Amino acid sequence: MYSESDLTSAVEAGVLTPDAANALRNHVAAGRAAPAVDEESFRLLTGFNDIFVGIAAILILVAVGWIGFYIGAQLMDLDANPGPRQVGIATMLGGFAVSITSWLLAEYFTAKRRMALPSILLLIGFAGGFFVGLGAIFGANAPWLAEQLNLTTDLQQRQLAGTIGIVVGVATAGVAWLHWRRFMVPITVAVGAMALVAVAIGAITAFVPASRDAINPILLAAGILVFVVAMRWDMSDLLRRTRRSDVAFWLHLVAAPLIAHPIFHMLGVFDGDIGAPMAAVVIALYVVFAAIALAVDRRALLVSSLVYVLWAMYTLFNQTGAVELAAALTALVIGSALLTLSAFWQPMRRSVVGLLGGLEGRLPPTQQLAVA
Repeated sequence: MYSESDLTSAVEAGVLTPDAANALRNHVAAGRAAPAVDEESFRLLTGFNDIFVGIAAILILVAVGWIGFYIGAQLMDLDANPGPRQVGIATMLGGFAVSITSWLLAEYFTAKRRMALPSILLLIGFAGGFFVGLGAIFGANAPWLAEQLNLTTDLQQRQLAGTIGIVVGVATAGVAWLHWRRFMVPITVAVGAMALVAVAIGAITAFVPASRDAINPILLAAGILVFVVAMRWDMSDLLRRTRRSDVAFWLHLVAAPLIAHPIFHMLGVFDGDIGAPMAAVVIALYVVFAAIALAVDRRALLVSSLVYVLWAMYTLFNQTGAVELAAALTALVIGSALLTLSAFWQPMRRSVVGLLGGLEGRLPPTQQLAVA
């Protein structure tokens, strides 16, 4: 399967003429009877070889991490001195070994072969290994730092932990940026965004203890901010033909749960049996999310909030007396609704976007435009 970014790259490399690429786009769009942007394409697999290489990469990274930890344990004589500092240094070596190995493997499988799934796994290994390695060494030395700085109260120690989290998170976002500059893997921007969100939330809760009671509003604010960033990437490529659209896809996947879950948790959906009025509110919110998804032509928000509307619908059927068939009826109704939404996505999207007036020009097109 070839993506729009592949076609653009082929044109830039001179493999295809612009006219040939545009003719192919028009042909595919006509066959689908839908705008190409509505497919919300992204590359996860370039072939079965991606799965093969991905499995091999995971095995190698697990082995390298294990070996790194083992070497660190031997150097620190972990059996005789199983202290936090010794464990931290051993973990640091394992984490950094995974990170370095991931970068080296990416030089071939990402930079040269451009394999989709291995590139994603190697990016996660690189950033995750760095986060674990740096966090382990800071965490191992936290008691020593607290002693040197004369931090004796619980609040001071929490603030030290928050400061360590900020340093580790910002550093992880920084190395993710370096990875982006080298390899341009679309998910990298989303990983960096997740690191910065974690840093911000950790800092707020560490330095403002009262904010822990308002964690859901904080998560919601972070989700809206990531959504805005995703929309900026989306609006820079309305026809979704470049890597920028893939970046926006992953950012939407990060933003969606940060928006949906806090809202429904603040409503207390899972605090106990919800009544019919609350179930109606949940379903109404899902309709609102559907309208937003149609407008921006992204389905992540619908997927993230699906479990809540399933629970609300299940509760409604239970309260109407259909106890034995509540789960089956819920699956039937929601499944039918989602299939209907998918089948009539284009006309429904035209209706929603038409209501937005001047914003229509800043959203993906609702009809397939012939490419001249």
